[in-house]
Amino acid sequence: MGELRGLGVSPGRTAGPVIRMAAAPTLEGLILGEGAKPVAGGVGRALGAVAAELEERARRAQGEAADILEAQAMMAADPALAEAAEEHVKAGLAVPHALDAAFAAHREALLAAGGYFAERAADLDDLRNRAIAAALGLPMPGVPDPGHPFVLVAEDLSPADTAGLSADVLALVTEKGGPTGHTAILARARGLPAVVACHGVLDLAEGTLVSVDGGTGEVRTGLDEPRAAAIRERAAEDRARLAAGSGPGRTADDHPVKLLANIGSAADLAPGAEGVGLFRTEFLFLGRRSAPSFDEQVSAYARVFEAVPDAIVRTLDAGTDKPLPFLGLDAEPNPALGIRGLRVDRLMPEVLDTQLAAIARAARATGARPSVMAPMVSTPGEAARFAERAAKAGIQRVGVMIEVPAAALLAAEVLAEVDFLSIGTNDLGQYAFAADRQHPGLADLLDPRQPALLRLVRLCAEAGLAAGKPVGVCGEAAGDPRLAPILVGLGVSSLSMSALSIPGVRAALAERTLDDCRREARAAVTRKEG
Repeated sequence: MGELRGLGVSPGRTAGPVIRMAAAPTLEGLILGEGAKPVAGGVGRALGAVAAELEERARRAQGEAADILEAQAMMAADPALAEAAEEHVKAGLAVPHALDAAFAAHREALLAAGGYFAERAADLDDLRNRAIAAALGLPMPGVPDPGHPFVLVAEDLSPADTAGLSADVLALVTEKGGPTGHTAILARARGLPAVVACHGVLDLAEGTLVSVDGGTGEVRTGLDEPRAAAIRERAAEDRARLAAGSGPGRTADDHPVKLLANIGSAADLAPGAEGVGLFRTEFLFLGRRSAPSFDEQVSAYARVFEAVPDAIVRTLDAGTDKPLPFLGLDAEPNPALGIRGLRVDRLMPEVLDTQLAAIARAARATGARPSVMAPMVSTPGEAARFAERAAKAGIQRVGVMIEVPAAALLAAEVLAEVDFLSIGTNDLGQYAFAADRQHPGLADLLDPRQPALLRLVRLCAEAGLAAGKPVGVCGEAAGDPRLAPILVGLGVSSLSMSALSIPGVRAALAERTLDDCRREARAAVTRKEG
């Protein structure tokens, strides 16, 4: 039996035949000049078709998938992109080649910007392929539909591909990607096993039977159909067993661990969680040319508070991978290290003031007592100023995100200014290892089991225990059943994740005592890593 290994980013095990993504349209053999005949329409028609298709997909999707698709539709509708392509048409290029040139220039600009902007290059490649297909009168590339269950294999997957997956897709395996990319996030949201950065997977012949373990990252070949069917049956039994579990998170010796949900809006609320540990408010702002009004914000927050009165709300996490046109922020040479998250307040304090006032108004209207936390806090002083602003708005419980190593190193001092900490392992890992979250060659450095990252988590948890204040994890690591016990062993008091990840984490904790978790934590932080 052969074995490939990548990075497991969405737990679960299954088996089935490999089906590869359909190839992108090619311009090979087409005439460069304006006499090229295969053009079905102009630049505007092609880009308009792409935007319309993505908007329709967004209407059919929910939660994070819908938000991501809407952001992609906005990218396709960007006037600057259309203008660049039109200039190439005027210079004598056929529409498909003009689109190709315009997208190539935009792609180079994103890559040059680095950081989170570079992460969006793959999204731009997908838009390019869709636009050229539309210009050629071809079906837009996407997920195949063979009419039977299969394991989807691709070089990488775009948000549009991942958000539109059919029920026949058993698992996702990509040659590129990382643990915090769209493929990983949306696979976890849908409960699909997924493996990324799996070198050699594209060499597998179409129809090859494989087993996929989204926890360990193993992709095995050499199966026959009875063996594949047995793996699927066992996986279904495991899912049913986990789904049957209920109640609060606890270890085997009854140590409580709150299991909370990450949401982007009220549409993401689902049963099974003990509350909301991360309400990502930026999805209300994405893709807009003007900020949502005060009343619009109040309404969106109130819908969540009516269902979860003690939800933890993260204030606007703008910048880098979440560019917000209405802010009018200048381009930066390294946006991941620039004006993002709470740092937007340095330039536009009215944005945070309006949001805090809207949260407070929604809380009063619903009788809720939500908490707020700020992203990208780096110093105790920033934490103190945010807490003061929140208190002035009428919000009593205030925390901060720990995403910057400097804040983790001063966790005790930061906690002296606020009521709780929430650790974002995705960004904390990126900054600790100076590793782009989407760089295909650095996925191992973004593995949340890295000892250096776990030691930063331990510093925060120890500060929380000493101060008698809660410290949670709301990064993707919280939803990993193998890692959750380690985090609890380090002293973390709550875990916030995709709602679909909660049953697996609940079961993993119930199988271990607190001492078991502590032993696993000690082994993890002292593990040697190459």
